[in-house]
Amino acid sequence: MIVPVILAGGSGTRLWPLSRSSYPKQFLRLLNQHSLLQNTILRLRSLDLPFTAPMVICGEEHRFIVAEQLREIDIDQADIILEPIGRNTAPAITLAALHAQKKYQQQNVSLFILSADHEIQNHEAFKFSIEQAYGYLNVAPAVIFGIKPTYPETGYGYIKYSASIDSGTLYHVENFVEKPDLATAENYLRTGGYAWNSGMFMFDLFRFLDLMDQYANDIKCTCINAYETSIADLDFIRIDLEKFKQCPNISIDYALIERVADLLMVQLDAGWSDIGSWSALFDIQEKDKDQNVLKGDVIQLHSQKNLVYAQDKLVSLLGVTNLIVVETKDAILIANQAYVQHVKDIVQILKDNKRTEITIHCEAFRPWGKYECIDVGTRYQVKRITVNKGQKLSLQLHHHRAEHWIVVKGTAKVRKGENTFLLSENESTYISIGEIHSLENPGCIPLELIEIQTGSYLNEDDIHRFEDLYGRVQ
Repeated sequence: MIVPVILAGGSGTRLWPLSRSSYPKQFLRLLNQHSLLQNTILRLRSLDLPFTAPMVICGEEHRFIVAEQLREIDIDQADIILEPIGRNTAPAITLAALHAQKKYQQQNVSLFILSADHEIQNHEAFKFSIEQAYGYLNVAPAVIFGIKPTYPETGYGYIKYSASIDSGTLYHVENFVEKPDLATAENYLRTGGYAWNSGMFMFDLFRFLDLMDQYANDIKCTCINAYETSIADLDFIRIDLEKFKQCPNISIDYALIERVADLLMVQLDAGWSDIGSWSALFDIQEKDKDQNVLKGDVIQLHSQKNLVYAQDKLVSLLGVTNLIVVETKDAILIANQAYVQHVKDIVQILKDNKRTEITIHCEAFRPWGKYECIDVGTRYQVKRITVNKGQKLSLQLHHHRAEHWIVVKGTAKVRKGENTFLLSENESTYISIGEIHSLENPGCIPLELIEIQTGSYLNEDDIHRFEDLYGRVQ
């Protein structure tokens, strides 16, 4: 059997302002009605291969996003492993291997490591490559998926390969090459024998653990200590913070892959993209007659080869070429496509200036639903709150703010102090400072209400929880 291990960490800074640390690119619906994470899992499910339920590894702050997105596509058996702190891919994969060892005992298990944010257009070619890799694990310590390069990319690492076997799609790995400059990348493409490193690997489970013993024993031992004290919480496996943060911060490439001999590489030619930048997203999408990709409310005249994502407002283009325009409710990016790799520099400036636009959207997602900030002023804030059917906010109080709730749609079940009552559309209630309260949607449609907050301190950390369905009680 093959256990898919899906790495869903990372912040996706090069796709700012859509991708933010609280809701990064792997959870965005950039290509269709599904997120990149959902597309990754649905793609595997369509291949008719001996996959188990997936393991998804993500940061603790994204746990409810992952759980909800899995629920949306009817995945109810996944294991969601929560990293309490980011330590790169080597510790993350080791945690998954330890969990697979415990779950599947002595069964014949292979680990298929892949990212949550890649796009693969040719599913049949993808399936063939996975079958090849799976079939050769008995003769190789690991099989790597190398991508047949189509242009001199400088943003990827490369794999140098030789000695083709199995009809020219499986190769011996000679060595790994860091991200090259343009001239070097052009030379790789011209001479051949190089592939992009996709970051996808396949291991035999017990062989992987043996290799970690041999090459990265410190990582394995630290992960064992952290995993053995993990806690099962709802759909999640919570890893011990104090023990896990002692783990080295290192990628699986540096910790293991580049140190192991006799690796094999499958050459994957299946329309792969890591969607690592706005230009990469532009390249893989269908274009109009003027070679534009236009999403949202967009008007263009005399404009070619532009990518526009309009989320909230009308965007109009006139006589421009090769632009990236991304409009959100609180930020706008306008960039020449030649400079998209430098979006991360904009993000760094925002970070240095402690701007919230790199972390949160105006629309924030919670396990019970979501809220959108409509207006903020001195000592007041207005939000539009949506509570999904059957969901409930925690029993809580605020020390510094009062709240006025007005139901716009649906039915609200409200607890104030010791009293519980229902509110219908156009009805309201007032929660005073320090008053214990909760909000629930007992109906069969989403509950929508307007919340007006007033007080001296309105940040989200002014919440003292007493009861919570989602394990967030202090």
